[in-house]
Amino acid sequence: MRRIVAVILLLCLIAGTTGGVQIVEFCPDPYLPGDLDEYLVIEGTGVLDGYVLSDGEGGYRFPPGTRIDGRLTIARSGPAFAQSHGYLPDFEIEERTPDVPDVIPNGNLLMANKADELFLYRGTTLIQKVAWPDDVCTREGQIHYLEDGVWDPRPLFIGQSRFEPGTFENVRVTAFASPDCSYEVYAAAIAGAEREILVNVYEFTDEKMAGDLISARERGVSVTVLLEGGPVGGISSVERAVAGALNRSGIPIFAMATTGAAHAKYRYDHAKYIVIDGRAVLLGSENFKPGGYPAAGRQGNRGWGVLLEDPGLAAYFREVYLFDLTGGDIIPLEGTAAELYTPWAPDYAVEFAPCRAEGARVTPIISPDTSILILGLIESAEESIAIEQAYITNETTHDLNPYLAAAIDASRRGVAVRVLLDSAWFNVEGNADNDEMVEIINRIAAAEGLPLEARLADLEGNNLDKIHNKGVIVDGRAVLVSSINWNANSPSFNREAGVIIEHPDIAAYYTAVFEDDWNASDGSKGSGAPGTDRLKIAAAACILAALTGLYIYRRRRT
Repeated sequence: MRRIVAVILLLCLIAGTTGGVQIVEFCPDPYLPGDLDEYLVIEGTGVLDGYVLSDGEGGYRFPPGTRIDGRLTIARSGPAFAQSHGYLPDFEIEERTPDVPDVIPNGNLLMANKADELFLYRGTTLIQKVAWPDDVCTREGQIHYLEDGVWDPRPLFIGQSRFEPGTFENVRVTAFASPDCSYEVYAAAIAGAEREILVNVYEFTDEKMAGDLISARERGVSVTVLLEGGPVGGISSVERAVAGALNRSGIPIFAMATTGAAHAKYRYDHAKYIVIDGRAVLLGSENFKPGGYPAAGRQGNRGWGVLLEDPGLAAYFREVYLFDLTGGDIIPLEGTAAELYTPWAPDYAVEFAPCRAEGARVTPIISPDTSILILGLIESAEESIAIEQAYITNETTHDLNPYLAAAIDASRRGVAVRVLLDSAWFNVEGNADNDEMVEIINRIAAAEGLPLEARLADLEGNNLDKIHNKGVIVDGRAVLVSSINWNANSPSFNREAGVIIEHPDIAAYYTAVFEDDWNASDGSKGSGAPGTDRLKIAAAACILAALTGLYIYRRRRT
């Protein structure tokens, strides 16, 4: 009996030593020259005696008695890894950093950028093999990671966050639409700040919005602004003038950009949100520009935004903000002393006041971390989907945008789907932009007899500068308000921010805004920009009038 117990104890000890150790993360092609910051991570529990990591040409083992209880990171160079990640690894291979233990090398394990293999052995038994490009597709700066037995469930790059989804109940919501009442809500929210304002926005060129932040700073509120350091077209002279005015008031301005010290975390910091006093978040589709937050009664973009009041939700976004504000890619942005001004804009008849509601259920959407939740929202539709977007682009010439594909699939099960896209010249003059996308959607609808329709917005008819929205309404119960464009880049490589709001009053509000834009459009099937039919009618009327005049003239001559 004692022998049986001893054998059982020995087997348990062996099992504990094995501990299911596996490779769960690696980066073969980091940003630093020479790839000195390449690394891998193993996970498990127990003693690592007998374990060997190899690439088939070289490898290493661990010092005798090394234990693992969770995760261990092994990098080529401890200092290089720390430069890229902000902390030292658990082990290093090549350097002799006093604070980092060394593995015991046998040959030289160097992970090739494009094609290579990693092997994990215990003794002579192969425990795990990871190969690229067979198991993962490599790209400079990309971290490959194992989650629920799947490699790379989403793209992840050095320096990026890994925030988990979260949902917050009983949130107080103030919904607003641009150009109608966006500035009204923003100004009131900033005026109510008492301690702290954290701003993250892609572009900031609005004089009056800057003035509100300066006023907050003058009354003792701590204000910090984070901008994209390399927007499309570069940082404009107007934005540098805004930065200069903010700097002179004592407000620090930072930009996310690739520098000599670090590569930018994201392709673009395209988010548009503010965290106020750790109690409220204001976010939406619009940049801090005169067209996004125009003064009342002035023309601007169609956009959606929300002010969300809840300490837990605010804490979530504050954590995102503080994460993004750290690292070598965050640099001070120097402004200029140029004078600020607000450009002229046409008059606009305000139609929508803010809508306030209590008890909403709110789920943050953070790209690239949790943007997959947008698919879940669309796939949950049972009755209707309303989509209003600046533009939609396909993944390839053969594959539909995944969000659009999900909406079309919903129409195939009987869900009524409407898609409204911008018709500003820059979104319809190309050979594969919004007018062609409208044609594609309506062609699918006609071919399959689906409850699906797409239109180009009639900007002139609704007195809008452009559609800059990135919104979705599902079943009159849930709404997506966000900065996330429907392209290949925005959900997967940008820092974006949005929310899914579940509340019937908020859904009804945005449905009314959508219906106003939808009904103002001419129902074009994509053959051209909105107004094409009216122009044809007008032209025909002119020709008819000319012919009539000629007929009368000839009658008079005879």
